[in-house]
Amino acid sequence: MKGHEGIPSTKATSIGAPTAQYMAFIRSLLKEQRRPDALMIPLSKLETVVFDLETTGFSSQHGDGILSFGAVKMVGADIIEEERFYSLVDCRRQVPQHITELTGITQGMTDGAPPLMNGLHDFMSFVGGRVLIAHASAHDKAFLNAALWKTSKTHLRHRIIDTMMIARWLEPQRDGYGLDELLMERNIPIIGRHHALEDALMTAKLWKSYLTDISKRRVDTLSDLYAYLSRS
Repeated sequence: MKGHEGIPSTKATSIGAPTAQYMAFIRSLLKEQRRPDALMIPLSKLETVVFDLETTGFSSQHGDGILSFGAVKMVGADIIEEERFYSLVDCRRQVPQHITELTGITQGMTDGAPPLMNGLHDFMSFVGGRVLIAHASAHDKAFLNAALWKTSKTHLRHRIIDTMMIARWLEPQRDGYGLDELLMERNIPIIGRHHALEDALMTAKLWKSYLTDISKRRVDTLSDLYAYLSRS
């Protein structure tokens, strides 16, 4: 279920790549991610990665950790179905029963999963220099930053588009902006909720739907979009 560039962690381990090499790779990847040229690329041609994380809880600052990564690549409104990524990771945290009930992820599944460093390495390799998209991205960004700092002493520098913020801008009259209700509003089938890859795929379809509305407002580039969102 993975399609990504770079050296998969299992292969890297087999050829003796040390943890220090993973750290160096992640740091180098993040070093130059806020390139100004990305702001001028038309949204119809923007290369993105839509992603989601499942976690042990809601507080990255109080011991909760990442359980799984899910992501899919897009170019403009086109979802590249064959370019998807999914990985469980062992974050060395107990999986609460209510999280198992919500996500289907058990303690045994994470105990047998790759270490966080390996999963993070593979995920960041898959992302490369693309702009990230997530729904309610503050949660995912906080957990990514905590994991990046813990493993590599660095922070996420990728530009991020938040579909919740897009919804608030396009439909300010709504009472709620949860993923489920927005998917239903756009007639996007809800399949496999709270599985990181399935949530990423559904969020990708939501972004695809929003791009149609965004283009009608003569918002052409990422710079235009950020300018409008900052006013809403």
